[in-house]
Amino acid sequence: MLSRYKYKAQTSKPIRKSFQRALSALSEQRISPGDPVTPPPNHARVVICGGGIMGASVAYHLGKLGWGSDTVLIEQNRVGGGTTWNSSGLIGVFKPTLSQVSLTKSSVALYEQLKAAGLATGWKQCGSLNLARTRDRLVNFRKMKAQSIAWKIDCEILTPDQCQAKCPLLNVDDLYGGLWIPGDGVGDPYETCISLMDEAMKMGVKVIENCSLKKVVQESGKVAAVDTTLGPVNCEFFVNCAGFWARGIGQLSEPYVKVPLHAVEHYYLHTKPVPGLDPMTPVVRDQDGHVYFRENNGRLLAGGFEPVAKPAFEDGKIPTSPKERQLPEDWDHFHVLLEQLLHRVPSLGNAVLDRLCNGPEAFSPDCKWIVGEAPEIRNYLVAAGMKTVGISAAGGVGKATAELIVDGETGYDMYELEVSRFLGLHNNRKFLRDRVKEVPGLHYGMNYPFSEFQTGRNLRMSPVYPKLREAGAVFGQVMGYERPTWFDFEAMRDHEDFDWSMPYRIAYTNTFGKPPWFDFVAREYAACREGVGISDYSSFTKVDLWSKGNEVVEALQFVCSNDVDVPVGSIIHTGMQNSKGGYENDCSLARLSPNHYMMIAPTIQQTRCKVWLQKHLPATVAISDVTSMFTALCIMGPFTRTLLSELTDTDLDPKHFPFFTYKMLDIGLANGIRTMNLTHTGELGYVLYIPNEFALHVYSSLINAGEKYDITHAGHYATRALRVEKFYAFWGQDLDTTTTPLECGRVWRVKFDKKVDFIGRDALLKQREEGVRRMYIQLVLEDHDMETDLWPWGGEPIYRNGQHVGICTTTGYGFTFKKQVCLGFVENIDDKGEQHKVTHDFINSGHFEVDIAGIRYHAKANIHSPILPTKYPDKERDVYRATRGKGDEQRDAHQIVKAI
Repeated sequence: MLSRYKYKAQTSKPIRKSFQRALSALSEQRISPGDPVTPPPNHARVVICGGGIMGASVAYHLGKLGWGSDTVLIEQNRVGGGTTWNSSGLIGVFKPTLSQVSLTKSSVALYEQLKAAGLATGWKQCGSLNLARTRDRLVNFRKMKAQSIAWKIDCEILTPDQCQAKCPLLNVDDLYGGLWIPGDGVGDPYETCISLMDEAMKMGVKVIENCSLKKVVQESGKVAAVDTTLGPVNCEFFVNCAGFWARGIGQLSEPYVKVPLHAVEHYYLHTKPVPGLDPMTPVVRDQDGHVYFRENNGRLLAGGFEPVAKPAFEDGKIPTSPKERQLPEDWDHFHVLLEQLLHRVPSLGNAVLDRLCNGPEAFSPDCKWIVGEAPEIRNYLVAAGMKTVGISAAGGVGKATAELIVDGETGYDMYELEVSRFLGLHNNRKFLRDRVKEVPGLHYGMNYPFSEFQTGRNLRMSPVYPKLREAGAVFGQVMGYERPTWFDFEAMRDHEDFDWSMPYRIAYTNTFGKPPWFDFVAREYAACREGVGISDYSSFTKVDLWSKGNEVVEALQFVCSNDVDVPVGSIIHTGMQNSKGGYENDCSLARLSPNHYMMIAPTIQQTRCKVWLQKHLPATVAISDVTSMFTALCIMGPFTRTLLSELTDTDLDPKHFPFFTYKMLDIGLANGIRTMNLTHTGELGYVLYIPNEFALHVYSSLINAGEKYDITHAGHYATRALRVEKFYAFWGQDLDTTTTPLECGRVWRVKFDKKVDFIGRDALLKQREEGVRRMYIQLVLEDHDMETDLWPWGGEPIYRNGQHVGICTTTGYGFTFKKQVCLGFVENIDDKGEQHKVTHDFINSGHFEVDIAGIRYHAKANIHSPILPTKYPDKERDVYRATRGKGDEQRDAHQIVKAI
């Protein structure tokens, strides 16, 4: 077996022949604009920054849409000279989400098309073989196999012997099995980049090499021009495709555009030619060993994603010269991957090494791509952060980006990848440096439910955070906020005084079956249903909107599908739809005064919803993000009114303070508490929006007064279980930019008869007339054993009468049902693949099943929210039930007042 010393000895000379060959080939291409000092044109509609495969794809697709002659691409060095030339070239269609799968499928289709036209892409459909060393990994493969039906991906579960038959190089002694995906393959990112660029130039795109960006100029919040080292260019759109320079490019504008990326060292092991190596050897991914390998022109190319990555260019200065950018070999760091490669491919020890390439790659802080329009500047688009799989993303993302520019919208639902998912804190260089040590390892990590990052923690904390720790909180993180997921009260039971030397506790699940936190969450759930539960809602997005006159009312009527012109003190729940009727936001609006509203939206919407409002509201409407100004505490349960009455002088009787209304309360010694009579979980209770300086006092007052009611802390998992059981949809899981209110049972929240022609009204009217083609339903599993069976965690296929009809979006255990509950959308597709209307009869007459990792469980389908037994006082129970919507939250304020 080849020793580490022998590897070192054979790589002691810097070998850059591959890159030199690449540059030589580039000089022969027709894309060179001639004299390198030739300035760019004075005007273009679109300027693309970055001449890698992503920039080439955007340029190509703009050309296909007829904008080629209006597009200029600038590259600081030579086209294809970034990370494109040293990539592994792996193209796998199975991604974590359907949107990424769709984008990757578009990439594959593009490369096949280019290859058929005789253009170089290096595309080879050799298939991929993914190996399972553990039972959990095989379970994950079985879940992927079940999901593949919905995602239309051909794949097959293999035994260890079948894995070896696919790739005889493998040692399979320690394997449980594998997943074979025949449609996967490899490509050459450099050849593909050159081919795309060449085709783009034929369609009129101007390519300027050796041209660096100096500044992106904006006027009135929109892109107006760029300044380059070869002169200025007036333009309407700018696309940041600068790879791991994208973050620095984002800082060349005022205001800065955040593109959270940080480079890490990334290794590619190249061998000399291996005699007898089959050119159709599949790509092999041994994710439990963190490694992969592929055939590459008669050689083996291998690499991996080590559990703890090594940040590169920590000072933020990334050299532009390819020679300076190449990092030295670090065999000690690569050793963990080398050992796994030698274990999985024993014959690799006899291969002759060509080189170990240390080519840095950039990762985002959540290990996802970064696309879409920047929230800071209109018409500034980003297509970066593709990790090591830029070739997988380039075709689809390039097409989607071009469509956004030309048409203002795209057929791809990319909300989860949009750059607007980030806050400024995510772009902090020290935060990124710490986070990217962890992120690459997640690329091949086990995808357990509700996984949490271990780095970049204790960043955003509500004022009551220390008290929550004392109470035994186990924290998750969302948008940088530390949010309690459950409370381990047993860990605190023996501590009279909290021991701050105890380690900070991060949530975990680490199983696909019954989770370790089940009993804790069951206790919290029971408190919220039968007594008093208290939960920290501080992470919710909170935005104040106001105007001098009636402008704010008129503007919100235009962007909201519900009627927001309600009495002062009312709370309205509404969607904000796009032109196709899909949800851009799902929120509550409290009318604080005639011209002042407070909006409460999902945590992940903090940047996104504000951008949507800024695009559509006039300058006369003031928008202020007050998320960090208020601590939000929710108290839930049948005794919450009695508890709160002890702390305030305000009469809380439902006649004076009905459901879904707002009042400003004094609580304890504190004043100015924005109090809303709702819970977002369907339980009786209140959400208190407390100025931060009063937060600890109000919290302590509630805890002390609540002792007689056995007040219990409740984390996110308990409130989530409450919502799932009551059939409430979540934005970002169930609701997205393609989902309409009619499809998810919220048509009663759409006021077609209000006098304002709101965004999406025409699309929703058309859908109401034609009928919905998919419907949101609740499925209660009938024959599932929660102790021994695998649990549904989302993404499970739904079957009706044996035919696949949909997929689960959100799941949870129903503690009142004592059964698993799945929420999801179903379609009515006939044997010919044609889509028909989904009616209530279609749901009620079908026999439904949910597939969990290959095992189907019978399920009862609900169209409306079930009425769960309660322990509420009789009058409050009757009022509460009377105001329940069909499968949704409480009715609007004026309806509730009538019910009382």
